[in-house]
Amino acid sequence: MTDQVEALPLTGERTVPGVPEENYWFRRHEAAYAALAPYCAGAVVLEAGCGEGYGADLLARTARLVCGMDYDQPTVRHVGLAYPAVRAVRGNLARLPVRSSTVDVVANLQVIEHLWDQRGFLAECHRVLRPGGRLLVTTPNRLTFSPGRDTPLNPFHTRELDPDELAGLLAEAGFTVELLAGVRHGPRLRALDTRLGGSIIAAQVAVAVGGGAWPPALLEAVTSVTTDDFVVGTTELAASLDLLAVAVR
Repeated sequence: MTDQVEALPLTGERTVPGVPEENYWFRRHEAAYAALAPYCAGAVVLEAGCGEGYGADLLARTARLVCGMDYDQPTVRHVGLAYPAVRAVRGNLARLPVRSSTVDVVANLQVIEHLWDQRGFLAECHRVLRPGGRLLVTTPNRLTFSPGRDTPLNPFHTRELDPDELAGLLAEAGFTVELLAGVRHGPRLRALDTRLGGSIIAAQVAVAVGGGAWPPALLEAVTSVTTDDFVVGTTELAASLDLLAVAVR
């Protein structure tokens, strides 16, 4: 992102880079993009719900073309200015303004949990993908993100999913699930969890809820997190932090 482009505000609805207190969440999302980037090599990619644009820019390093789509006009303008490699477009995910069977890959990372009509959105993804095209999805694991709750912890989420629910929705939409995996803490983050009393996530939530100053040890831990501190695997999905799926049309 260039120095001349004003950063988007941190609202809690999306993750943005360059905010020390947000670094854990940014790196966690970035790790999923890095894991899915190989599926975009040489492809025409639509990121449906691109948010700030950092992920679309990462995918554009290997893709033939990346179209970053978002409904919010200021966000779209920001993406267009900040990430020249991304073609920024405004569009409603409920009715994608894309011709049928024209896209190689649809990327939808940390977005489906925000949507009211998840089935309708997946039907639109199926429509715009070419036969054999792939849908890439990541979403918070309901079992660990909002444990024991009937409604999501994040007020911007409408419905969170567990592994079986995500796989079921994809199958209902006509996709074949090629990969269902989870994002988890690697060894260094597990060590930080222990050092911070059990959970770096819970420690951050406590500060957010309490509204106080960040403890120096917590802020140091959060700002030290890198993409490599997360691992993606196919075992123990129920205990994963985020779910990651690759589905084929």
